[in-house]
Amino acid sequence: MSLDRARPPHDSPTSRTKARVDAAPPERTDVAIVGCGVAGLMAGAELARAGLQVALFDPHYVAGGCTTQFARTQAGQHYRFDVGLHYIGDCGPNGTIPRLLRGVGIEQQFAVLDPEGFDTLVFPDFRFRIPADHDLYRQRLLDLFPSEKRGIDRYLRLVREVGLIGRRTEKDRGGEPSARTLLEIAARGRLLAMSQSDTMASFLDSCTADPKLRAVLVGQNGDYGLPPSEVSAIMNAGLAAHYLNGAYYPKGGGQIISDKLASCIEQCGSTIHLRCGIEQIIVESGRAVGVRTEPRKGQQHTVRAARVISAADLKRTLLELLPAESVPKRWRKRAASYRMAAALFMTYLGVRGDMAERGLGAGNVWQYDDYDIDGQYFHARRNERIEPRCCYITSASLKDPETKGHAPEGVTNLEVMTIVDGEPRKWGVAPEHIEPWRYKRNEAYLAIKQRLQDELIERVETLFPGTRDDIVFQESATPITHTRYTRASGGTGYGLAACPEQFLDSRPGYEGPIERMFMCGASTRAGHGIVGAMLSGHHCARLVLEQAIKS
Repeated sequence: MSLDRARPPHDSPTSRTKARVDAAPPERTDVAIVGCGVAGLMAGAELARAGLQVALFDPHYVAGGCTTQFARTQAGQHYRFDVGLHYIGDCGPNGTIPRLLRGVGIEQQFAVLDPEGFDTLVFPDFRFRIPADHDLYRQRLLDLFPSEKRGIDRYLRLVREVGLIGRRTEKDRGGEPSARTLLEIAARGRLLAMSQSDTMASFLDSCTADPKLRAVLVGQNGDYGLPPSEVSAIMNAGLAAHYLNGAYYPKGGGQIISDKLASCIEQCGSTIHLRCGIEQIIVESGRAVGVRTEPRKGQQHTVRAARVISAADLKRTLLELLPAESVPKRWRKRAASYRMAAALFMTYLGVRGDMAERGLGAGNVWQYDDYDIDGQYFHARRNERIEPRCCYITSASLKDPETKGHAPEGVTNLEVMTIVDGEPRKWGVAPEHIEPWRYKRNEAYLAIKQRLQDELIERVETLFPGTRDDIVFQESATPITHTRYTRASGGTGYGLAACPEQFLDSRPGYEGPIERMFMCGASTRAGHGIVGAMLSGHHCARLVLEQAIKS
């Protein structure tokens, strides 16, 4: 069964909301899944296709978590903006994401971002275009930094080793390295093995002292939300390897993958329940036996399940959703100490005219005020006043021109974001006011939001003169917004900070702390981002099926 036409590209992101909100939860199911992000949807689709009855629950009104869009109408003109999926890598015919989707009967087309420069890094006195080609990338680095050949080649060796071993590991059983993979690491991944405990900054110390080259090599740091002195060198190299195989955007928009996975689940006879958050995972005799929904309109449901998967925020799962007495102390202690990645502030614009005529193409622009990437993060953490020192600009209209729903005719959809601290106090908001949306008329919060929106528009204007006067739509979202919709710790869409002590096998696997309870998501072992979340759902589903067969 092919689901290539599961949702026409022009459909509203909320086209299935009412049916999924109104659907009554079942009294029993084979697997209850907490959270409808892409990890939960991936797990649900595989389990449903295997013949298990699955029920998924989420407090949001759209399934997909960060892989969703929101729609706006202004003066009869329609827009759709991406929440978290702005580009993904490795989506060629045999790429990871197409293979995962084909495994559940889904065909999806992807638009290719500019292979000559899918990411353009803009520094005060030079620009660097990152191509989807290892050799061309190396040559551009050498052209700009001719005296740094040894360090460039050392870094690119790590990128190649991480890419090679990563492709092998993702196919291993449950995401755990097989004996064959370990042998391959020993034979072809020696630099990777030596660098597993390194931060990117410490690894770069063995490559170069040039601040400009170092800034280029960590120029995509906004994709994981950590400074070079904290991020795992393997994370940075893995991200580079992921995109050097090609950068893509799903045709139809950033929600289409989630929509197709959700349709797969429902076409197999399983159910999705929105505006239906989970209050607690029910544990009896040390075993997960179901979930209890949050009260809504005076009703609360208990759903018995043979197994439970949490695809929700990892910290909240371990510290709030599970009864405290059921979680081993070492798990709770570890969960309480987890550090989260940085958060994002996002401004969404409709710009009259074609931004391609101003120089923006089918790629992304990363603008930095200076070369001190560490300093930008530490400034954000230390200062009470939120002050952007960088921005990221992208356009769904230009990446996916065949889809007409991103913006009205004659208008370009533009999405601009920057790294910020997600601490509610800095936004003038009390944590307990976030989920009930009691901050929506908070004057201090609204003033900060407006100031940052104006600052990001000014950055766009500096890079693409004349844009500001042609803005016909503008709206922004903060880390507070993100927490309200996804219940993410720290307001981040990136999950656990990918520092060495929280990366690779230092992250939780897919089996939870109690029997018959499983976990998936971007904070688990498969790693980071859209592809990591989808892989985690895949590996989690395989473990659930293996246990179900044995029992």
